Amino acid sequence: MISRREFLQAGVAATAITGYGGLWSRAAAQQAMTEDALIDMAPVGNVTLMHVTDIHAQLKPIWFREPSINLGVGEAHGKPPHVTDRDFLEMFNIEPGSPHAYALTSVDFAALAQQYGKMGGLDRVATVLKRIRADRPDALLLDGGDTWQGSYTANQTKGQDMITVMNALKPDAMTSHWEYTYGSEYVNEVIEDLPFPFLGANVFDREWDEPALEPMEMFERGGVRIAVIGQAFPYMPIANPGWMFPDLSFGIREDRMQEVVDEAREEGAELVVLLSHNGFDVDRKLASRVKGIDVILTGHTHDALPEPVRVDETLLIGTGSNGKFVSRLDLDVQGGKVKDFGFRLIPIFSDVISPDAEVAALIDEVRAPYADELARVIAQTDGTLYRRGNLNGTWDDVICDALLSQREADIALSPGFRWGPSLVPGAEITVEDLHNVTAMTYPAAYRTPMTGEFLKVVLEDVADNLFHPDPYYQQGGDMVRVGGMGYRIDTAASAGSRISDMTLLKTGKAIDPSREYMVAGWASVNEETEGPPIWEVVEDHLADIGTVSVDTNSAIEIAQ
Repeated sequence: MISRREFLQAGVAATAITGYGGLWSRAAAQQAMTEDALIDMAPVGNVTLMHVTDIHAQLKPIWFREPSINLGVGEAHGKPPHVTDRDFLEMFNIEPGSPHAYALTSVDFAALAQQYGKMGGLDRVATVLKRIRADRPDALLLDGGDTWQGSYTANQTKGQDMITVMNALKPDAMTSHWEYTYGSEYVNEVIEDLPFPFLGANVFDREWDEPALEPMEMFERGGVRIAVIGQAFPYMPIANPGWMFPDLSFGIREDRMQEVVDEAREEGAELVVLLSHNGFDVDRKLASRVKGIDVILTGHTHDALPEPVRVDETLLIGTGSNGKFVSRLDLDVQGGKVKDFGFRLIPIFSDVISPDAEVAALIDEVRAPYADELARVIAQTDGTLYRRGNLNGTWDDVICDALLSQREADIALSPGFRWGPSLVPGAEITVEDLHNVTAMTYPAAYRTPMTGEFLKVVLEDVADNLFHPDPYYQQGGDMVRVGGMGYRIDTAASAGSRISDMTLLKTGKAIDPSREYMVAGWASVNEETEGPPIWEVVEDHLADIGTVSVDTNSAIEIAQ
């Protein structure tokens, strides 16, 4: 019997982006997708950057459905990354049904998942990195953060499983976001032992108002002096519990960034690279206002783009999430200027790219103490379970249903986290799968009364975080997910006026502003929150129902 690997290598395609304005072309469908075809590209210039970001503790291959809704507002409307599905395929000239259509969009996801298989796996990423380094020994590997959080084993080891494996991949620098939800004291201890710099130009000691981390690291590679500046997620105390890192302050700190860039240039940097966890739209604005940055390796918003986006003289690179991609950016740097570049967003098809034996063994070793529990089956699903999307996802529908049933609530709220892999129809739901969408350090499932008026305030605040026309005020993830209620959203409306037609689904009646409703949720940023961990709530719900039936969620209407 022919294996999926043999089938893929015999019959599907990959291509590269090289130089200014290359595209993933339809002609690629005439080529064979092999490990060589996925990874190899004609080298350009004298500098190579490799980028991974937002891995969220995914050591093994996963399914991951890209969003079908990614709404851009203000100047970002209709621009990448706010283009999805068939519009995305058309914009980048990608053949529907091709491996790259599967990797980069949600079009026909369930069917293509059966054809092309899982993606990612850090043992496969290791193979890609070694291949690139064999071609370009001076290549820099830069990790954009959100690396240590997002799985059962990461929760059990406080991210040490990821730290161990990532050290084996030999990054040259990293920045951060969810890392700090293990607590700043713990993170500081880990930083002391890391064999590479943990950068954050925007991370300050709150008491002394002085830098708490090294802002940049200087490298000499390919005969070029390269400054790598780190930018941690700027809105930590808003999006995550400030009590976990009370000694630190963050922020975009645009003026600070300009100072560090200027300092890098004064110290002889011929290439300035920003390793950022700002989010794509924030970085797009930052690139237009801070002068002297040649490349921004973006993170946080999980955007995978097959081409760089140019803002003035700055190239923005989006490498996706969950270990699905590695970006390779070659640069021809002469006289302190980028004269040319070559780029490839390398999709990690786990049935095509061979696992690196050393890293595969290391992954098995760190997972071994938990193997039986990870594999324990809880339920199964008859439809695709996914999280990523601006307004709702089927995984969060399951979580909301669990909160409604297990916590005896009228309304459920599930935070709009972007992390969490997908499952395909017919898949078993294991403990590992459940924790891939719930594993974090403040998981208490609360239950509290809220008035209809307060519920609207909550929804309006989250909507403003997501859809504010100024990217610098976009401080959260995706929209909070809701269960037991529906509403209408107008993303173009002004703050406080985006949400309307709030309805309690079990009665079909409008939410009464003056009435109290019992609301269940999880992941509150408040320190004293009480309740069972969300994974226990969802596991009890899954045990009760046995099989998840995925229905279309039509409770949220987008104003046109």
